[in-house]
Amino acid sequence: MTPDPAPAAAGPAPAPRHPLLQRRVWLPLAVLLFVLNIPFFHLFLRGEPAATAKVPFSDDFERAELGPHWWSSGGFWRVVGGRLYSPGVKNNPLWLRARLPDEAVVEFDVVSAGDGGDVKCEIFGDGRDHASGYILVFGGWNNAISTIARLDEHGADRRERRDRRVEKNHKYRFRVERKGGRLTWYVDDERFMEYDDPKPLRGKGHDRFGFSSWQTDLWFDNLTVRSLR
Repeated sequence: MTPDPAPAAAGPAPAPRHPLLQRRVWLPLAVLLFVLNIPFFHLFLRGEPAATAKVPFSDDFERAELGPHWWSSGGFWRVVGGRLYSPGVKNNPLWLRARLPDEAVVEFDVVSAGDGGDVKCEIFGDGRDHASGYILVFGGWNNAISTIARLDEHGADRRERRDRRVEKNHKYRFRVERKGGRLTWYVDDERFMEYDDPKPLRGKGHDRFGFSSWQTDLWFDNLTVRSLR
């Protein structure tokens, strides 16, 4: 009877990884991940922006400085000759430090000083960040497109029209109101556009209004904000 072949000799067992070597690998990696995520930690820890004004609110900008009821992260917003001047602020909104009710109406005058249109405002945003609510653009994209967009003016979740251009140096009166989930935008007392949202942006993080622009100089004036209830 042929004997069974001897089992193959097992190779050398892998050497145990030294705890110090493991620490040298994961510790720098953990530090790197922490440093890369510091900006996101700031977003979670920064809290709600201040509210120094209450609705109803109005502002005719007849003064020298913006004052405590306005805030922006950039763009050199300023008051000039009794109007609010927006020198092409590249989507750095000037936020009103007031909490909007869920059903509100905002009205203001605006003049575009250039041929590019580019009249913008944001409503029901977070009071800090561009595109944190609904973005309204009149004559955007070189005065070619007007839109109401939800959270992303370049995204698919928006309404638009292309049949009207902004006239340089013409004073427009805007009115933006929300009832329920319907946002309605009027230009010079004519209904310009509507956006029906089955999941309206409302409550904390979606209760602020801001003026904005991209690269055209704009002039804003005679702002009023009130509740519709």
